[in-house]
Amino acid sequence: MAITKVAEPVAASREPATPPVIDVEHLTKEFELDGGTLTAIEDASFVVQPGEFVTIIGPSGCGKSTLLRLVADIYRPSSGSVLVNGRSPDEARRNREFGVVFQDPSLFPWRDVLANVLLPLEIAGGSAKGRAGEKQARDLLSLVGLDGFEHARPAQLSGGMRQRAAIARALVLQPKVLLLDEPFGALDEITRQRMNIELLRIWAESGTTAMLITHSLSEAVFLSDRVLVMSPRPGRITDEVVVDLPRPRTPGLYRSPRFFDLVNSVSDALFGSGGPTGDLVAIPPSG
Repeated sequence: MAITKVAEPVAASREPATPPVIDVEHLTKEFELDGGTLTAIEDASFVVQPGEFVTIIGPSGCGKSTLLRLVADIYRPSSGSVLVNGRSPDEARRNREFGVVFQDPSLFPWRDVLANVLLPLEIAGGSAKGRAGEKQARDLLSLVGLDGFEHARPAQLSGGMRQRAAIARALVLQPKVLLLDEPFGALDEITRQRMNIELLRIWAESGTTAMLITHSLSEAVFLSDRVLVMSPRPGRITDEVVVDLPRPRTPGLYRSPRFFDLVNSVSDALFGSGGPTGDLVAIPPSG
């Protein structure tokens, strides 16, 4: 698999003329730290097209999560620009253009699953509340496979079930973009692979555009249309691997020669011929 060096924003090859959902240009983020300046991200540029699933991978501390937080309006750029559906992240957040899922599902322990999923609707207020909102939340719980657990407390759920509830909560305002910051990083290998399959189903059925942060080479390849590779800090988008595996994807792909070729391409983009090291992992197939 040839690896394309990225000098300009990376456009999806399948619909190059389509206006991007996420458009990042020459983005730099600096933090004041101990009287000095730490550059977390430097001159990063890429685009994500409608309906794409794009994953960003890189070594620990390279700025992956910072990049997602810039798109999600949690941080503000030091320079450069971010647009989400043609709007600034602040405007996109207020327009409910995106939902965010973090590694920690952050469910309120005193609220049951249904009440946790309803929380964004309660905050939004107005017509989003009431019976229509509750039906929407119940439909999402069905979508993520939590039928029958509407009134369970988070402590009564497994880790994977809590993350599914968090995904339902992120989708309850019907965002066009789903931002995922290592949502399965704390799960065991078997549960993580099952959640990968569930996430693809939810992504396809919800019709969202997805941007994922992960440390797992295998997860990146299995889920994505494209994998964008970041350099060590200061983080830059240095490479792209286009994933040409067919959809819908099934566990059998984990054992296919093409899958291993693509994982090796991502590894080469990260490390050259040395293969993965450190906190980046290639999860082996189960079964």
